[in-house]
Amino acid sequence: MKPDDSTLLDIYRIARRIRSCDDLFWSMLSAGQVQMTYYSPMGQEVISAATGVALRSDDYVVTTYRGLHDHIAKGVPLRELWAEFFGRATGTCKGKGGPMHITHPASGLMVTTGLVGAGLPIGVGFAVASVLEGADRVTVVNFGDGATNIGAFHEALNLAALWNLPVVFVCQNNQYGEKTALRDHLTVEHIADRGAAYNMRSLTVDGNDPDAMFDAISDAIGIARAGNGPTLLEANTFRFRGHNFGDDNAYIPDEEMAAAKANDPLPRLRDQLIFRGIADQATLDAVDAAVMAEVEDARNFAEQSPMPPISELGTDVYKTEVAV
Repeated sequence: MKPDDSTLLDIYRIARRIRSCDDLFWSMLSAGQVQMTYYSPMGQEVISAATGVALRSDDYVVTTYRGLHDHIAKGVPLRELWAEFFGRATGTCKGKGGPMHITHPASGLMVTTGLVGAGLPIGVGFAVASVLEGADRVTVVNFGDGATNIGAFHEALNLAALWNLPVVFVCQNNQYGEKTALRDHLTVEHIADRGAAYNMRSLTVDGNDPDAMFDAISDAIGIARAGNGPTLLEANTFRFRGHNFGDDNAYIPDEEMAAAKANDPLPRLRDQLIFRGIADQATLDAVDAAVMAEVEDARNFAEQSPMPPISELGTDVYKTEVAV
């Protein structure tokens, strides 16, 4: 199922919003204008954008600390998102979560985990809740290739398959588990091969191809919503920037990085829109300008927002308020 023209343009708009936020965060960090822990999703935008347009607003998403693209694609408001990244009181978690712990249930972005693979069992829990409530809500759990080597991955897949839960496990395989190449920490050819151990529907897709990604994720979501169980979806992509800000990617061979950037999914999608006659250069330039205006507005909102007061230290932490 390929996205129609309007949907493909929506995927582009979301991907551009992600890239514009990432570029500005990176620029501000490089200039010393802001200090925070930051993990760039540059190169992985299409996976999240295609997933975002395929999900309903009441569906759930669980993601990892490299989750900016997932936050934006699920619809977390940019102002509140930026404020949380800056640790401000107007943020999604009142400035207490920061970039690694974004949560916004109103948008269906339920959890951003700071631990590798920790979101997998949490996502299974959300899927169980949907079944118990009799809701046809689907949970998508995003994680990286490195997370498939920890116990929580196998425990979560086993239970999801055993109980036939409405959950889609999306491995955003960017080829590097922090600083370790995929070939150095995996013995199977594809991460999706691991789903066979649990008799789970599993497939590998080009995560940088919006048609293929939308088709695969839409199908998996539909199967889960119909009560026909989970899917393990391996979406292959590449991480253009270091594991975190300050990592220079020196461990990635120059030729490998050059080949990946030559296949950058964002300009590839832009060219596709023009080639298919869905939008012309001027239309896409207007989309880019509108997105940048949104991002600048969110940045200004965050910068002008207050820091959390000391009195908030115990709020949402202790059952009974304590004096601070």
